[in-house]
Amino acid sequence: MKNYIQSVQYIQSVIGDFKPAVGVVLGSGLGQFADKIDVVHTIEYKDIPNFPVSTVAGHDGKLIFGLIGEKKVVVMKGRFHYYEGYTPQTVVYPIRVMRLLGVELLLLSNAAGGVNPDFKVGDLVAISSHINFIPNPLVGHNDEAFGVRFPEMKQPYSQRILDYVKSIADVKQGVYVAVTGPSMETSAEINYFRMIGGDLVGMSTAPETIAAVHCGMEVFGMSVVTNATSQTTSHEEVVKQGNLASERMSELFKKIALEFSSVAK
Repeated sequence: MKNYIQSVQYIQSVIGDFKPAVGVVLGSGLGQFADKIDVVHTIEYKDIPNFPVSTVAGHDGKLIFGLIGEKKVVVMKGRFHYYEGYTPQTVVYPIRVMRLLGVELLLLSNAAGGVNPDFKVGDLVAISSHINFIPNPLVGHNDEAFGVRFPEMKQPYSQRILDYVKSIADVKQGVYVAVTGPSMETSAEINYFRMIGGDLVGMSTAPETIAAVHCGMEVFGMSVVTNATSQTTSHEEVVKQGNLASERMSELFKKIALEFSSVAK
């Protein structure tokens, strides 16, 4: 807990009494949401004690504090991945810092491969659940200050927000399969993911969701289908397709933040 407190104290020394209720994590090529808020403070990850630093193209490495209407938000412009060599606990470090800063609602975005053959490049897919193949960030000592030893995970993604999004936008929904990466998936793996109920595949999000639910946050996740897993792809193409869909996803996240922050579950 000491490291978390040092991080939080530094951030609070910069932002003062600004207390965000909504946290947003932006995936590859999905940085346009930051343009939707009235920025009050910006802090680079490298300046925050004990905070990891982004190493992936398309992840800027900044915490942005600002307003959507009157709602206070903090945006992670750049996330961390297990494949970068970080421990699962380090990957979710910023999520716990957000919670200590006051965040109650966490909005997660990612660029994902479409396992479901009905999904097309550019589709927005609300995550209904996940299947996690990344080491669980709760393994090891449990700090009761964050949550219980065995947190419930039957429905980690908010059903009420999922219902709301489906009522206002043309989005699909599906199960996200989280894998370690960084290599792309084999054809056999893709077939397996489809057989076990997966609709999307990516290299993030599930550990963040687990940590957020553990510490009492409400979570909504959305994927942008940036490639069809039946075809070869590159990280550059993922970023390109993420940029193309970023405007639509940003508008949805803005509406969710306005509708649900500081509202009882």
